Amino acid sequence: MRRIQAFLLLLAGNLLFLSSAVSREYSALVVEPETGRVLYEKYAQELRHPASVTKMMTLYLVFEALERGDLTLNTPLDVSRNAVLRPPSRLGLSPGETIAVEDAVLGLVTRSANDVATVIAENLGGSESSFAAMMTAKARSLGMRDTVFRNASGLPDPDQVTTAWDMYRLGKALIEDFPRYYPYFSTPRFYYRGQSFDNHNHLMETYPGMDGIKTGFINSSGFNLVASAKQGGRRIIGVVFGGPSAKGRDSHMREILNDGFAQLDGLPPRQIEASFDRPATQLGRGRSFAELNADPPQLTFGNPKRFKSTATSTAVVSRRSASSASRSPMSVGSDSRKSPTGLRTAKEASTRSSSGSHKTYSKESSKLSSAKQSKTAISKPPTGDGTRSKSTTVKAAAHAKSSAGTPSSSACRGAKDKASKCKAK
Repeated sequence: MRRIQAFLLLLAGNLLFLSSAVSREYSALVVEPETGRVLYEKYAQELRHPASVTKMMTLYLVFEALERGDLTLNTPLDVSRNAVLRPPSRLGLSPGETIAVEDAVLGLVTRSANDVATVIAENLGGSESSFAAMMTAKARSLGMRDTVFRNASGLPDPDQVTTAWDMYRLGKALIEDFPRYYPYFSTPRFYYRGQSFDNHNHLMETYPGMDGIKTGFINSSGFNLVASAKQGGRRIIGVVFGGPSAKGRDSHMREILNDGFAQLDGLPPRQIEASFDRPATQLGRGRSFAELNADPPQLTFGNPKRFKSTATSTAVVSRRSASSASRSPMSVGSDSRKSPTGLRTAKEASTRSSSGSHKTYSKESSKLSSAKQSKTAISKPPTGDGTRSKSTTVKAAAHAKSSAGTPSSSACRGAKDKASKCKAK
């Protein structure tokens, strides 16, 4: 009898897991960041699981560290056994080795590597949970009122939630705060240790003017995408959560972006409905108001191979962090937007205030001597005109990275062609 009861409980648990795994919750938003004009909005303030668009915030903190000078693109990050054991997608790292910051950035942008996200979290925050608290604190300073981060990758966690509005704010901040590093998001292909990793944002291959920024998927969220495109000197940012497939998500994103640009040209908005629109459900338990609004943990950098974090509210904040925290939340949308369901408390509600270039990066095999290393110069297509230039053959030429720390290309490795040529997708 007990065996039967145990079997029934196990069966019920599996059925519950499957039902939650296939549930997908749609929301979408399109905004012109320069004016804050809302061009499309559907359930944009309701809570959703971010999946791998979480890595946008992971990269935001990396870019901040680069701007402060705490990191360089060549700084080695230690790889732990815990990071290596993260579920796919992975870059294929090994415990005890190191990965350069630039390779880590490209691994997140293209492969969306979960092992790399944990490497960054452990090196910059001491632990992934501490780094997630830093991510949440930074979200508050950017006006992302309803976002909670529990890890650096977006792997499933019932309490890791966000909204389309919050991810729009994060995308806008990445573009405006880090013009030197945002072009990384337009990298079509990354070569690392003989392997080629294509960018998961396939809309960049076909949509005029799209230059980023991040895709995401877990069972409980469906297929997500935050995308930015610029046509005729005008930029719009779109967010789609809950797609039934990458193709379905991309198709809907294309449709609402097209309508957004049409509105900027003076046409009336269309009545667009997503074929996969489903009712929303309450997500997560969230964190307390006090925890979400605590002062962000600060970092103390010493040995570049090992960073330690100190969680103190009295530590001195960098100029960028201070200015970011002091500014008011971005004024976007209308005052008539409904409050999201789920995590918000009455206390939270009462306290609210009211171009990229396409590059191919790669790293050369460590087995080659430094005397034989070759670097490739990448030609940049024009931006802002809504067109994409054809991939050009890159000629090998020795050159070092600039001391300014701007994104630089490295010699292609792992391509089937000769080492002096590298073709982007």
